[in-house]
Amino acid sequence: MAEKLKLGLYWAASCGGCEIAMLDTNEKILDIIARADILLWPVAMDTKKADVETWPDKHLDLCLFNGSVRNSEQEEWAHLLRRKTKALVAFGSCAHHGCIPGLANLNSRAEVFRSSYHDQPSLDETKGTEPQTSFAAPEGELTLPRFYDGVYPLDRVVDVDYYLPGCPPPVPVILTALEAVFSGDLPAKGTVLAPAKALCDTCPRNSTLPKKMPDIKRPWEIAANPEDCFLAQGLICMGPATRSGCESRCINGNWPCTGCLGPTPEVKDQGAKMLSALAAILRVDDESVMTDEETRKLLAKVKDPVGTFYMYGLASATINRRRKQGESVAAGKEAK
Repeated sequence: MAEKLKLGLYWAASCGGCEIAMLDTNEKILDIIARADILLWPVAMDTKKADVETWPDKHLDLCLFNGSVRNSEQEEWAHLLRRKTKALVAFGSCAHHGCIPGLANLNSRAEVFRSSYHDQPSLDETKGTEPQTSFAAPEGELTLPRFYDGVYPLDRVVDVDYYLPGCPPPVPVILTALEAVFSGDLPAKGTVLAPAKALCDTCPRNSTLPKKMPDIKRPWEIAANPEDCFLAQGLICMGPATRSGCESRCINGNWPCTGCLGPTPEVKDQGAKMLSALAAILRVDDESVMTDEETRKLLAKVKDPVGTFYMYGLASATINRRRKQGESVAAGKEAK
């Protein structure tokens, strides 16, 4: 019998959905543990950091690291697991592109703390008290990780071997990727382990993809026709700028794609790609071209542009945050 592989899973700044995705493999989890011993999985096992530090370098064959890096503890674990792992995978949208936590890059650490610990009306006598990295208590020194000024995808902190996208990664994509690991049939380093085609190419509604989009609506404003392309109905769907591999689950649930599998290989900035796609169809009819004023009024109907076009990818986007004088964007480096 072939020697079992050593598998680790870790979570950083994330919601825990990627952990559930692993459990969503259902009975297939038995096949996974038949071929790999899970040595680290904080959601299910009490493996201590001190235990991991004693492992030889490259002890793990594979580590699925989910979550972006928001604080010093998460960065320390990223560097530790990079040393202890042969193949490190950015598992899920948070590790891949920053995902929902990355939207915090719209604000600095000081702004986040001011909102959370100074300005909230529900604060009691602790109002104005911010968390400290070190505190002298009667029992001894108490410590907390340092909260960074930004949110970072995993590859902004350590070298990453592969990417497994999705929020969370779809079960078929997970199983295909793990089979490639188990069989030793892995692609080139840096590969995104998901189909390269855009979701529009595989969407069951792509025969109704429009040549024009005269209006923009929000999902609650209309009862979407379950047969027609969302763009044809005035609803923004990120399908033109997003990888396939999700089996069109949101589409089949009559909800537009929000872009969680990230961009296709040739796209560097998913939000910019989607804006370009919209620019090609925002017009009243096949002949007319909207004036600048008409275009501005139409785009004003997008009430949350960042949340719409960069819900999952702001932290890795070309312009990923408001910059301030003296600010550092290197992971772990604080603005002076």
